Amino acid sequence: MQAGIAPHGGTLINRVANAEQKQMFLDKADYLPQVTLDERAASDLVMIAIGGFSPLIGFMEKVDYDPVVTDMRLAGGLPWSVPVTLSVAEAVAAPLEEGSLVRLNDAAGRFIGVLELTEKYAYDKEHEAINVYRTAEDKHPGVKVVYEQGPINLAGPVWLLERDPHPLFPDYQIDPTASRAMFAEKGWSTVVGFQTRNPIHRAHEYIQKCALETVDGLFLHPLVGATKKDDIPADVRMRCYEIMMEHYFPQDRVILAINPSAMRYAGPREAIFHALIRKNYGCTHFIVGRDHAGVGDYYGTYDAQHIFDEFEPQELGIMPMKFEHAFYCTRTSTMATTKTSPSTPEERVHLSGTKVREMLRRGELPPPEFSRPEVAAELARAMQAPQAV
Repeated sequence: MQAGIAPHGGTLINRVANAEQKQMFLDKADYLPQVTLDERAASDLVMIAIGGFSPLIGFMEKVDYDPVVTDMRLAGGLPWSVPVTLSVAEAVAAPLEEGSLVRLNDAAGRFIGVLELTEKYAYDKEHEAINVYRTAEDKHPGVKVVYEQGPINLAGPVWLLERDPHPLFPDYQIDPTASRAMFAEKGWSTVVGFQTRNPIHRAHEYIQKCALETVDGLFLHPLVGATKKDDIPADVRMRCYEIMMEHYFPQDRVILAINPSAMRYAGPREAIFHALIRKNYGCTHFIVGRDHAGVGDYYGTYDAQHIFDEFEPQELGIMPMKFEHAFYCTRTSTMATTKTSPSTPEERVHLSGTKVREMLRRGELPPPEFSRPEVAAELARAMQAPQAV
């Protein structure tokens, strides 16, 4: 069995409590101070525990938080671009003692994890916003989260005690240990990862297949954690991928799995973050297209590609595959980019996500040059459902 690419930092972290540890924590459940995690913090807990955020073993202490925010590096110099913190209100933090255990509950009040509290510290929200998101505007969804969260960060190693199969996608809940084993079993030494929070369209398909021409396997890894309210729901996006897997992809060379983490919408910084996550899942390459993890007009079209040039390739350990914006070219009757097509702008079929959503709400299907008909029909059904807004 092939060893594959090393996880970020060299070791795949496992902070899932074993049966003995879990029982020890459960015996203390009634005596521990409690903190309730929101959706993002709960998904961060899971990602830390299963090794998706390796080398992190818990929520960041100030010694890591500060250089991550300012320099995109952990205290030891290892690249890391997005802070992973547990932020709470002052009233929640005040009674907690450093050196003690804290019970972590989900929104339903279930005891799902433990924090070994090593530190409590205040932080500058605007400083984090400007550095990580490149804006202090609360119109930015990532900045809005920072401004609305508590002013005190709780730090320290964590343990995950309870994790149910995903309610919608249990068959696609493939953790880093499992994905690495699957790649090895298939004999894949090179694997390209693809991140998305949007439904798949022809431009996505084109760059995925271009990448697949040069590597052994493709790891389709849609994000199913917290996203903006106007993003297409995860279950709809996954159905679209299932359709593509059934009809348009070589199934023996593609694995579809879910990424349980939450979106930050941090643009270039999140492109690095997403690449490192896929490295932990065992990918050797990572697709970076136009405006990766962007929102609004906060980032340049290819800023998420340029940021990879700020690191030495061996530091990141995963190779970005940079793609230009793809479109259907009416002159050549094929998918293309400006690198391969002699077309004029008028000969390129491209629709914005907003335009597509408007068409679907009116019951109109995007043209086949933009979306596979089966996928368009699935999106139309979802957008016209009573719960769609």
